[in-house]
Amino acid sequence: MIGVFSDSHGDLAAFDAAYELLRSKGARRFIFAGARYTDLDEWVLWRRQKSRGGREYSDVDFLADVSNWLGSQDALPRTPARGAAPADVASEDDRRLVMERFLRVPERESLQYRDPSINNKAMDLVGDTLCCVVHDKNDLTRDDLQNAAVFIHGKESEPKVVQIGPRYFITPGRLVGAAEQTCALLEKVDKDLGFSAFRLDGHVVVEPRLLVLEKKSSKLTLK
Repeated sequence: MIGVFSDSHGDLAAFDAAYELLRSKGARRFIFAGARYTDLDEWVLWRRQKSRGGREYSDVDFLADVSNWLGSQDALPRTPARGAAPADVASEDDRRLVMERFLRVPERESLQYRDPSINNKAMDLVGDTLCCVVHDKNDLTRDDLQNAAVFIHGKESEPKVVQIGPRYFITPGRLVGAAEQTCALLEKVDKDLGFSAFRLDGHVVVEPRLLVLEKKSSKLTLK
């Protein structure tokens, strides 16, 4: 199950509320569709400061993080798909794991959008379905439209699903700058996908909807 949210624009409390709500509903991975790209990094630092009672990161914290990291090297590596999403990011190990759980893309206004080392779009497999993640759907190209079946984007005032032919365009709405602060869940349902959206208080604003994906036949036709 994947948690999806977008357009936090520096509101770390809203970012945190979306993470906690989606985590409580079973999300193990997260898609952040931009605006602001750096909110993920700032949220992690904010959470770590809260766990330390608001004090700054000290030499003692650094030594504790190094000790925890060294102690974890003999253990089996934890992958993003293993176990529930961390409830805290106080340790360096949990911080790393949380960052690994996120897929994010930059918005046009960010410096990262112009950084050639950072992709403006990202491809992700949900089950057997190839999904394309982008902040602004106007950045999609013909190749994107031909390759992916589901397009996840931000920059919309409310969560919705739009179907055009065999393709789906889905958005979680906005965390900032809309009538309601919303986020969404995307999950595998047999060979299809399910989409639902919520306000940050947990109220359902988009009832679970099945995205019925076009099945490509594996049979050969002989003439």
